[in-house]
Amino acid sequence: MSIGSKIRNLRIQKNLTQEELAERTDLSKGYISQLEHDFSSPAMDTFFNILEVLGTTPAAFFKGQSDEQKVVYTKEEQTIYCDEEMGYQVNWLISESNEKEMEPILLSLDKQGEYKEFDPSEAETFVYILSGSVSLELGTEKYAVGSGESLYFKAVANHKIKNTANGRSDILIVVTESYL
Repeated sequence: MSIGSKIRNLRIQKNLTQEELAERTDLSKGYISQLEHDFSSPAMDTFFNILEVLGTTPAAFFKGQSDEQKVVYTKEEQTIYCDEEMGYQVNWLISESNEKEMEPILLSLDKQGEYKEFDPSEAETFVYILSGSVSLELGTEKYAVGSGESLYFKAVANHKIKNTANGRSDILIVVTESYL
């Protein structure tokens, strides 16, 4: 099996789209597609970054998965993605969170920033406002929360988070695995 096919299979096993993998690795969706179809070969550091985001090591990628449990995740292992146009920064706190039942992230929203809209799923989502204030649009409903407050919802409708503070807002989000 080719490297591109292995990357594609691992991405699918982790329930990631090409766009999501691209965001987490700071690459383009087109480049991920080229890699998966073996039209391009990644530089070594790019390859290692992709494997880290996919929650595997080079040894495991070429030989098989390890059953060893990872407990400590360092700051250096975190993946950060910024979207200046939409005014947000996402920090994936656990490098292989896609293969876990929960996916914790830190989300920072600039003034008037908003995070992308998500489609409905069976995932449960917990949001804790560390600073600032945000609104959640969940289907046709809208909810407003401020620093120290929380949101907890099943993502059964389209949903989006927007900053409503006069400055930056920082929030912790934990999403469970989606079964749809």
